[in-house]
Amino acid sequence: MAPAALPLFEAALLVARDEYPGLDVHPFAARMQAHAAHLRVEVDAIDAGPLKMQAINRHLFEEVGYTGDQSHYYDPRNSYLSDVIERRLGNPISLAIVQYEVARRLGVALAGISFPGHFLVRLPVGDGMLVMDPFNGGRPLDIDELRLRAAAHLGGIPPDDDALAALLRPATARATVMRVLRNLHAGYREAGDWARAARCADRLLTLHPGTCDALRDRGLAYLALGHVPGAREDLTRYLQAAPEAEDADVIRERLVEAGLRRHRAH
Repeated sequence: MAPAALPLFEAALLVARDEYPGLDVHPFAARMQAHAAHLRVEVDAIDAGPLKMQAINRHLFEEVGYTGDQSHYYDPRNSYLSDVIERRLGNPISLAIVQYEVARRLGVALAGISFPGHFLVRLPVGDGMLVMDPFNGGRPLDIDELRLRAAAHLGGIPPDDDALAALLRPATARATVMRVLRNLHAGYREAGDWARAARCADRLLTLHPGTCDALRDRGLAYLALGHVPGAREDLTRYLQAAPEAEDADVIRERLVEAGLRRHRAH
């Protein structure tokens, strides 16, 4: 499947189905359709894209009550779209997916941005764009705030115009789902839930075979689970693909300690 063909909302629900195998995805699509139906007359009567988004944001974040989970940000439920829709509580990327899906059904050209730190959304406006923060009610962000937010993840140095433009490029559906999976993996790794961590890395490899960090992460999870053949295969492939990676020597040591390394990977 070509990356552009991946349906974002449906793919995000399939991630949730990994955690909830019996999940029926149809009621959640129906919920998005209900949001869009509620807004259609109002949005269709508005010409300007930013005003259309203002109406969408008001409905989702003020009337329905979707909001960012400030208290338990890393709760895995904030990444599982079914939980987000049921609880109306999520993290930046899951709330962006809800926002995107409702906008899509209303013909509004919203797109995600895989920005450093918090995931954002963008709407084309003339020759520029309106950038919004779904974690904070869809609040618009000006260029100065965007530079400050980026600088916090770039060694304190604000990006110049070209670098900021690159950071604001639309994220593909595939890249967005991969970021959801990376968020989940990080949480499960920190919690020592190696079975779920391995599952997340495995799904990343399904979406993008050969992804180096996912090979490493699945291999380390397999190692923690005692799945020796899988750990050996993944970690050896990782070292072959990225022999000069910063953690390559650590991975080699882990293989030696576990008695898994048969030969030096080149």
